[in-house]
Amino acid sequence: MAYSDFKLSEIIEDFDLTVREASGLFANTLEQECSELLSIILQENVDLAVAISSEKARSEMIISPILLEIRRKFNYQISLFSGIDFTVDSQRGLNGFCDFILSLSTEQLFVRSPIIVLVESKNENLRSGLAQCIAEMVAAQIFNEKNGNAIKAVYGAVTIGTIWQFLKLEGNVISIDLSEYYIKDIKKILGILYSAIAQNQSYN
Repeated sequence: MAYSDFKLSEIIEDFDLTVREASGLFANTLEQECSELLSIILQENVDLAVAISSEKARSEMIISPILLEIRRKFNYQISLFSGIDFTVDSQRGLNGFCDFILSLSTEQLFVRSPIIVLVESKNENLRSGLAQCIAEMVAAQIFNEKNGNAIKAVYGAVTIGTIWQFLKLEGNVISIDLSEYYIKDIKKILGILYSAIAQNQSYN
């Protein structure tokens, strides 16, 4: 079993999670300005990625540039990993590859705690990525605790590039924002990602 094998009911039951669903959980997060560089990249890439309509195109052309923008906003003092193996406990199914990981560590050669954001890329169906993202968030929480960096909350996002849905794991409570955030609201998307990192920087 791996992250991608979990069904939503399984991950909730197996790890005794309490689900909190609500619209607009992140709606009041302060926006972050979009740089001219990212604006140009998205202007050039979004329609092309949608036309190609593959998960790889959306990841490379839309999602990666957004996460790189976040890394620039923190003056490269956070690490970003893409398509990396993140095995925490294979016996419990917490193993496999993560699309994107953001850590508060500056180490870029390998993943170090505390991991703060996990982003799961999908081609079309956001819902299909929820269980996988939650499994990765649980693994990150365990990984952080094992390494003495038990930050208050781990954040997640499931995205097709043009639409984003955000989650938060705090203790055993997984909060799922039922609202979807669109690429036209890029300042809000950047704001949610930025806030998740900024409020936990003291743990690094």
